Amino acid sequence: MMEPRALVMGIVNVTPDSFSDGGQHSDTNAAIAHGRALIAAGADWLDIGGESTRPGAQPVSETDELARVIPVIEALAGAGVPLSIDTMKPEIARQAVKAGAVMWNDVNALRASGAPKMAAELGCAACLMHMQGEPRTMQANPHYEDVVAEVEAFLLERAERVMSAGVSRENIWLDPGIGFGKTPAHNLALMAALPRLASHGFATLFGASRKRFIAAVDDDAPADGRLGGSIAAALHAARSGVRMVRVHDVRETVQALKVQAVIAGVG
Repeated sequence: MMEPRALVMGIVNVTPDSFSDGGQHSDTNAAIAHGRALIAAGADWLDIGGESTRPGAQPVSETDELARVIPVIEALAGAGVPLSIDTMKPEIARQAVKAGAVMWNDVNALRASGAPKMAAELGCAACLMHMQGEPRTMQANPHYEDVVAEVEAFLLERAERVMSAGVSRENIWLDPGIGFGKTPAHNLALMAALPRLASHGFATLFGASRKRFIAAVDDDAPADGRLGGSIAAALHAARSGVRMVRVHDVRETVQALKVQAVIAGVG
């Protein structure tokens, strides 16, 4: 019998400057077409974002972010898979949920003013990610005494804070934030500790697709040359109890997870 596989969230970056695919889908029609292609490739979810969170990224105005993401969400809301809005701004989340999104994926873990209350009012799922610093400065000099313990404590504290604002436990997802204010060694330590991070009863989201730690392992491979490492990370995450992996290369990841699930179910 085939074991259930981890879900796959396809990435739709409606941005000119994301680290891996910046500019490729920044036009509304191109982003919509890309989202539909990811669904056809097997994506279980789509994550739509209008502000790059790559290292060194500059903030985007609320007006520009809304103009980028809302038409894409409206067009894909009936395409057959649930949609997530990747934003740090409560008003963007509000408008995105109104347009059809059902998850607020926040790299800032709902730390903006009013964000937990907004998530509770919206009634949507909320993914809380760990990030040391902010995108503009997060890779300047990441430092931890114990990266696993500190990330774990942060995520659990944020989950409690968000639940106290009225968000239900079953609506909370946790993400260790691979590549967000972390060195390659920090990222690898967090990946090794995924079973621990996934053991607290919250759904876990994991995103390592095409990230720089792969280049640190494999001869400075460019972003578009990290497919093998991305799939290896996704398979490890699935074996570790992660509920969903966030990826650029949907078809290849879905296939790898299907094969892993079949192998796990043999016998």
